[in-house]
Amino acid sequence: MNYYWLCAAVFAFTYCLNMTYISIFYHRGFTHEGIKINPAFQRFIISSGSWITGIDLKAWACMHRMHHMYSDTAKDPHSPKRWGLFGTMLGQLHSYNATLRGLIKGKPEYTSIVKDLDFDVSFLNRTRLWYLPYVLHVAVWLTCGFVFNAWLLGYAYFVGMMSHPVQGWLVNALGHAMGYRNFQVNDDSRNNTLVAWLCFGEGYQNNHHRFPKSAKFSVRWFEFDFGWHVARLLAAFGLVEIINAAKTIDPSQADLTEALPN
Repeated sequence: MNYYWLCAAVFAFTYCLNMTYISIFYHRGFTHEGIKINPAFQRFIISSGSWITGIDLKAWACMHRMHHMYSDTAKDPHSPKRWGLFGTMLGQLHSYNATLRGLIKGKPEYTSIVKDLDFDVSFLNRTRLWYLPYVLHVAVWLTCGFVFNAWLLGYAYFVGMMSHPVQGWLVNALGHAMGYRNFQVNDDSRNNTLVAWLCFGEGYQNNHHRFPKSAKFSVRWFEFDFGWHVARLLAAFGLVEIINAAKTIDPSQADLTEALPN
């Protein structure tokens, strides 16, 4: 029984590590500047991001900003309106690769979107070694299995660490197709409670599209944004600083919404 608890703990840790990088650092930090990351820690995130997630930080930020610019239109990189509910899984991969190539080639339609991010696409992607993080994580998985005969432990590690494609699909597809809306915005963003619980609050897409610069995605008393609490914990240790945070409000009171970050 202790072995199964260990497997569960490893999965939870690697899953939360992946989500922390994507939701807190990539999304709320570098993309929207809802939080400010300590400079030394910021350099660590930039250098380690691709190894942890398999996803390039600058390309992710660029694609996500394009998502806000063209939300649920033909130019949206990962809208279910463009790709279909299940097709969004491959659609987001296609758009990510196109964004990555555009940045590497210096195409203005991509570089102009992230000109404030004063670092390059990761060395792994510039040198076509993008696959090395995946090789590393597979190696850990196989080592657990062949060396220690702990296949389930290795599988728990790998699935947790490489969970971003599923997380991304849940947010990008269900968060723009199923759920409730607190605010009338010019796209199909929804608040999907299940996705929010599974993905550090990212499922509150309607709230996020109304207040993209907010580091806090929940705005109603019953909405729980775990990522917000992770950000607060990191702030308590001086690793990040909260810049913008939405207040808990009644969305029917329009006059209150004007006090929130735009």
